[in-house]
Amino acid sequence: MDIPFLYETLLKLLTGVPLTLQLAVSSLGLGAILAVILALARLSGLRLLAWPASCYVFIFRSTPLLVQIFLIYHGLGQFHGVRASFLWPILREPYWCALIALTLNTAAYSCEIVRGALLSVPPGQIEAARACGMSSFTLHRRVVFPLALRHALPGYGNEFILMIKSTALASIITLMEVTGLAAQLISESFRAIEILIVAAAIYLFINFIVTRLVQWAEYALSADLRPPPAALEQGGAL
Repeated sequence: MDIPFLYETLLKLLTGVPLTLQLAVSSLGLGAILAVILALARLSGLRLLAWPASCYVFIFRSTPLLVQIFLIYHGLGQFHGVRASFLWPILREPYWCALIALTLNTAAYSCEIVRGALLSVPPGQIEAARACGMSSFTLHRRVVFPLALRHALPGYGNEFILMIKSTALASIITLMEVTGLAAQLISESFRAIEILIVAAAIYLFINFIVTRLVQWAEYALSADLRPPPAALEQGGAL
């Protein structure tokens, strides 16, 4: 291994980390909003809302993300109506096409995470809240959504990790994030092994930080994972 070359490669690939994180965080944030809307639509009991939401989830979960990126970046530009519309300044840019594709894809998976978390809320707690006279809005704000958030956190943390790795596909449409820069360096130096090892190490480090943050959030939101105050005082006394 050529240590100076690895160090130089690391410095070059680190310049793509901000774009990787920006794509991942932005798509997850926008996807979370869309996922909640889709989950509520599927749980509404109204076929007019549930059926389109179910079709959306089925389509985006059953087709490759790479195909979705190509359809948005290359496919939409074939239609004259799209090129003549106000959306064209956005849809002709690789960044926005990648962000749209990642958002739509993660929303489909996150919808199932949110739906499962909402269904996992114990009916007894909902009935107890209603017995206390809570309105529907207060019930969801103080009981349903906080409990669902705790249940959804592990699955959503896994989706976060998957989305960080999925940003590598953005390099296919010329975005110079970590994988895009790695491909460029390989074409210049023909030293694929060293460059790919450094790129993999960067993704590994990022996802290590994400897993630790998710574990911390899960610990902070779950009182049953923390020792009771009495146990802490007793341990301190010993």
